Amino acid sequence: MLARILAAASCGVVLCCLANPALAEGTPAGTVIENTATLSFELDGNPATITSNTTSITVVELIDLAVTLQSPQTLVSAGDTNQALLFSVVNTGNGTETFQLAINSTVSGDDFDPVPSTVSIYFDSDGSGDFTAGDIPYVPGDNDPVLAPDASVAILILNDIPADRLNGDVGFSELIVSSATGSGSPGDDFAGQGDGGVTAVLGTSGGIDTVRGEYLVSDVQVSIQKSQTVSDPFGGNEPVPGATITYTIEVSVTGSGTAVGGIVEDVIPTFTTYVPGSLTLDAGTLTDAADADAGELNTSTTPTIVVRLGDVTATGSPRTVQFDVLID
Repeated sequence: MLARILAAASCGVVLCCLANPALAEGTPAGTVIENTATLSFELDGNPATITSNTTSITVVELIDLAVTLQSPQTLVSAGDTNQALLFSVVNTGNGTETFQLAINSTVSGDDFDPVPSTVSIYFDSDGSGDFTAGDIPYVPGDNDPVLAPDASVAILILNDIPADRLNGDVGFSELIVSSATGSGSPGDDFAGQGDGGVTAVLGTSGGIDTVRGEYLVSDVQVSIQKSQTVSDPFGGNEPVPGATITYTIEVSVTGSGTAVGGIVEDVIPTFTTYVPGSLTLDAGTLTDAADADAGELNTSTTPTIVVRLGDVTATGSPRTVQFDVLID
């Protein structure tokens, strides 16, 4: 998916990063934990050892999950259809679990209710991060995701945007994920319904999680696309140590509005070193220092390219940022 970094009017820059997934909670369900004590002593000068009975306990299944929104606030136009929000669902319990999915687009606190598309939940089957023809529709009860501990699945929910919405309106839509075994209060148990017939117990999530995404109606649509080329020391294009990677970042705008105060930021990747003096904006050279021009290499924390685009409109786009790094 083209990461949208600019918002309409005074919204400035919107950044999205993938959340770190939660990890499964401990020992796998069905594991048998046994323990035996020993006692050593002497009897009439002869060493002796005896053992206790062995205690045994079987670890029950803990049902838990974590849902995280992967999309930034999504810019849309009035009347758009099949607008996707991307979520990650992770099984943070200690057993294999089946999950059920639902969408809710009548959420209080927003300016309008998005309208769920005819088919409103899809698996991001091709890993593109956006809705494409290769994505598989979710059919409740038919292809509910079955996740092993720590396993995850990417889910898209799709909504249509009412045609009468105004610039700046915000609409909420939620993905609801629940355990097929059951949901309720943390600590509630389901006898015999865990892996291998053990008891299943609800974890901190209560077996259900609901996460909200947002649509922003905008008269300007802004996207960012990054590409790279490699030039090695031997005249080829292999990414060997000493090769140069040239990164190209293109910001495009459509629509009648203005994206105000756009700023591109790009952290210099680990295992590479920035090539001094290689930063350009629309083929014009920028200095690396924080001075009067639009760009700089900010080294106050992790070295980061910063380029201030200013106000961007359709007639003034695309804007193109380039810089080079060397592979260490």
